[in-house]
Amino acid sequence: MSENSQNNVHDDEHTGPIKTPKQLLLAAFFSFVIPIFVIIGLVYFVTSAYKPAAGAVNVEKATEQRIQKVGAVEVRDANRVMKTGEEVFKAQCAACHTSGAAGAPKFGVSSDWGARVKNGFDSLYTSAMKGKGAMGAQGGGDFSDYEIARAVVYMANSAGGKFDEPKQTAAAK
Repeated sequence: MSENSQNNVHDDEHTGPIKTPKQLLLAAFFSFVIPIFVIIGLVYFVTSAYKPAAGAVNVEKATEQRIQKVGAVEVRDANRVMKTGEEVFKAQCAACHTSGAAGAPKFGVSSDWGARVKNGFDSLYTSAMKGKGAMGAQGGGDFSDYEIARAVVYMANSAGGKFDEPKQTAAAK
């Protein structure tokens, strides 16, 4: 009897988790299938960085916009007629300064402009060019620096300021 018990113990020590041919086939199948899915997943993960962003119609254009240089040169007609302060105001400034949106001083209201006018034209012009509060910078926009200066004088004078029309510099001419 002792021979049988030793043989059974010996057989139990060398058997693994796979006990039937079906289990062997499943183990062999999954040992090939799971690594393939892992490789496909890794390839998808690595290549997903090169896909265009959602909604990007023109991939080349989107790429050019992302890697464009910081500065840009815009060629304008040097002989164009300069806009008056009123024209610039109506085109650029009226949206906020007629209603007083976002704390902007209202056009023609001397109480809103009084303290600003006392600081002088240079202070108003600097605020217009560089931006102040919710107002964005106007420098480099659709209008030249000279046209922005004319708009500043127009708005300040409408509220009681007594600024002279700015003179166009030789470089602006």
